[in-house]
Amino acid sequence: MAIGTKLNRSFRAFIKRQPVFFVATAAPEGRVNVSPKGMDTLEILDDTRLRWLNLSGSGNETAAHLRLSDRMTLMFCAFEGDALILRVYGTARATHPHDSEWAEKTAAFPSLAGSRQVIDMEIDMVQTSCGTGVPLMEFKAQRGPDELVPYFEAMGKEGVTAFWQRKNTRSIDGYETGISGYD
Repeated sequence: MAIGTKLNRSFRAFIKRQPVFFVATAAPEGRVNVSPKGMDTLEILDDTRLRWLNLSGSGNETAAHLRLSDRMTLMFCAFEGDALILRVYGTARATHPHDSEWAEKTAAFPSLAGSRQVIDMEIDMVQTSCGTGVPLMEFKAQRGPDELVPYFEAMGKEGVTAFWQRKNTRSIDGYETGISGYD
């Protein structure tokens, strides 16, 4: 196991090769959330900062948790090639489409229907572990471009906003997510 505070060149290259990463957050009380993320939604800003585009889904736990506690962990693991698990620990903040900095923060990402937050993460620790218990699996394709994005494109902006109001304004523990701008 190696521990540091920065993403070195090797870690950055490893992250860029991974088709999926996992996000973990927790409010001070309630459930811990772990979410898988994929597609081209992660940007390495520098050795101590990451940004990722959070797409709409059936829940919105990450945004709710970040309103109450800014702690976040991202995990990347090799399912192909040499075994490795890389965890990135730090603090994060969510920016929503109604926030003034939305356009600036989403400029580097592809335009994807249903984009609901940009998460900025300041890294305070990077840790590796062997990962030999993780199975070898072959990556076939991302589902999002063929399933998730067209689903939200078909809704249009008003439909996506209505979806957020139905499914994304509160966490499963009842915490407000900030998606609507007034909750």
